[in-house]
Amino acid sequence: MDRSNNSAHRREPHPSNEYEHSTNTTKKTHEELLVQQEEEVQSVERTFESKEVPSWQSQLTLRAFFVSFVLGILFTFIVMKLNLTTGIIPSLNVSAGLLGFFFVKTWTKFLEKSGMLKQPFTRQENTVIQTCVVATSGIAFSGGFGSYLFGMSDVVAKQSTEANDADNIKNPSLGWMMGFLFVVSFLGLFSVVPLRKIMIIDFKLIYPSGTATAHLINSFHTPQGAKLAKKQVKALGKFFTFSFLWGFFQWFFTGGDGCGFVNFPTFGIKAYENRFYFDFSATYVGVGMICPYLINISLLVGGILSWGIMWPLIEDRKGHWYHADQSPSSLHGIQGYRVFIAIAMILGDGLYNFIKVLGRTLYGIYCQFREKRAGSVLPVGVRASPAEAPLSYDDQIRTELFLKDQIPTWVAVAGYVSIAVLSTITLPHIFHQLRWYYIVVIYIFAPVLAFCNAYGCGLTDWSLASTYGKLAIFTIGAWAGSAHGGVLAGLAACGVMMNIVSTASDLTQDFKTGYMTLASPRSMFISQIIGTAMGCVISPCVFWLFYKAFHDLGVPGSEYPAPYALVYRNMSILGVEGFSALPKNCLTLCYVFFLGAIAINAVRDAVGKNKAKYIPLPMAMAIPFYLGSYFAIDMCLGSLILFVWTKINKAKADAFGPAVASGLICGDGIWTLPSSILALSGVNPPICMKFLSRKDNKRVDSFINS
Repeated sequence: MDRSNNSAHRREPHPSNEYEHSTNTTKKTHEELLVQQEEEVQSVERTFESKEVPSWQSQLTLRAFFVSFVLGILFTFIVMKLNLTTGIIPSLNVSAGLLGFFFVKTWTKFLEKSGMLKQPFTRQENTVIQTCVVATSGIAFSGGFGSYLFGMSDVVAKQSTEANDADNIKNPSLGWMMGFLFVVSFLGLFSVVPLRKIMIIDFKLIYPSGTATAHLINSFHTPQGAKLAKKQVKALGKFFTFSFLWGFFQWFFTGGDGCGFVNFPTFGIKAYENRFYFDFSATYVGVGMICPYLINISLLVGGILSWGIMWPLIEDRKGHWYHADQSPSSLHGIQGYRVFIAIAMILGDGLYNFIKVLGRTLYGIYCQFREKRAGSVLPVGVRASPAEAPLSYDDQIRTELFLKDQIPTWVAVAGYVSIAVLSTITLPHIFHQLRWYYIVVIYIFAPVLAFCNAYGCGLTDWSLASTYGKLAIFTIGAWAGSAHGGVLAGLAACGVMMNIVSTASDLTQDFKTGYMTLASPRSMFISQIIGTAMGCVISPCVFWLFYKAFHDLGVPGSEYPAPYALVYRNMSILGVEGFSALPKNCLTLCYVFFLGAIAINAVRDAVGKNKAKYIPLPMAMAIPFYLGSYFAIDMCLGSLILFVWTKINKAKADAFGPAVASGLICGDGIWTLPSSILALSGVNPPICMKFLSRKDNKRVDSFINS
């Protein structure tokens, strides 16, 4: 699952944290409430009143970008591994902010003791690091290495029986991947720069993730927060070491196909054959600790529904619904039901959320202009307009500094036009199926869609980048047609659109973080550009390492199956060629699950937030339809650990849970680097640990003894 409409790691829509009041509350009463609240809650900016805010140039330090580069590589490995295994990518902002604080704080303390410290470490510099790291690792997602980009390869094309001709295949290569990312990854940044004041100051959008990250960074730079951060880093380091060594230990037992702990038949051989087993992955346990309980339960429910009930029933109809001699990996056999029903649920969920978020966006804009005289009002609960409420001390300081370092609008317009022209000229040379006029049409509509995505993300914390990408797949793919490489054109158009709208919402989130930490918009923008440029180099190199080291990359059932690559390719085939690839009754089931996903989402919204937390999410349910439940079991174990820990000591679980989870994810993720190097060097594990049924074991023994 990608991290855009992948509600798997996103928060549910939040009510605003502004003051709620009844519609008949008077201005006087409201101001009294403000004064009372001001007295009860200490101002954040008064805590930092004695500290001078550095200039925007001083916030961009060499040490900040060095730390960002190192952490960017670490997080790119983590995101890439998750991309190529399950597609579920949790938010790593907390880890980036925490590790950035730890590394630079250690650095500055050492220099301070030796008398060589020239510039203290500030929360603004911490914000620059977090922004740069997330921008760098974000390219591993929006670059499509586990989805549309790898979906172009012959490895994935061979798994489809349609559109696997040379005109619809483009194998990965470092040169064209870097070139493609450099010409499409910066457009989204320039498209939303002129709107930063409207989004943050005028509309006062919430951006829950950006706000939470800002609170985290602000707390790190208080004496109490610094002590807690030090303890959190220690916990992260312990579990990082454990996770890395556990990955190293497991490697010794993987000396062949189907060997190792990841193939442990925890619940028996029959359950293992239906992909129900615990695979001892520290990464998935850590992801499970970060993801909400509902996501993990939804994954498990989806796995039980598909692999426990549906697929066995459909396999019983072998010879009636599909040919009995079809390969298990053929889309005309059982694999077709797995892939296309999962696609139907993903599209149903995506369509519902797209309409919902777009509707809220348009309604929010309508309210802004309708109530200009009263000030900016967001459609999130009933509350006082800012025109009625005097700005708090914090907002006064933040607004003043946010508006101080302006980024000229002409810079944004000139940057967008220049890159758009360069991209329009360059992209048809990379993908000859993608005509220049397709690109021009995308770039005409892209700023509007980027604004909608950034605005919707500010309201709900949901980025719908993948949904806009799927829209491009169907429209451009159908326009190009099957005779002119429409499948590849659709996938390439998906990449162009996803990069624009994804980076746009990421930058506005960072502007919100910068607003709350008094980081300059200029330093935020430059940090995002540098981080994106780093990602355009680091991500293809990391993917290339995976591609060369693991020869079964993208093959179903392998260590790195890249499930979304096949899903995205088949979406493109559907857009170009229709439903010819579907086996018997598959289309009917697709309709049922497409409408079911919409209905479940509608029910979730209708019953309210308290009851909705007991209703599974269709997007999360769809992932194990194709992959199986093995990772869901690991993630549910992570949820169980956190649940028990919370019951025993809630304060400690809240403080250290994210650090422990990050350590588990980072350690296992970084082990991928040495394991890739060992594979490239031809060093193979010495032992194969494999599990057989009693019957198969007797046959093996008799064969060996004969």
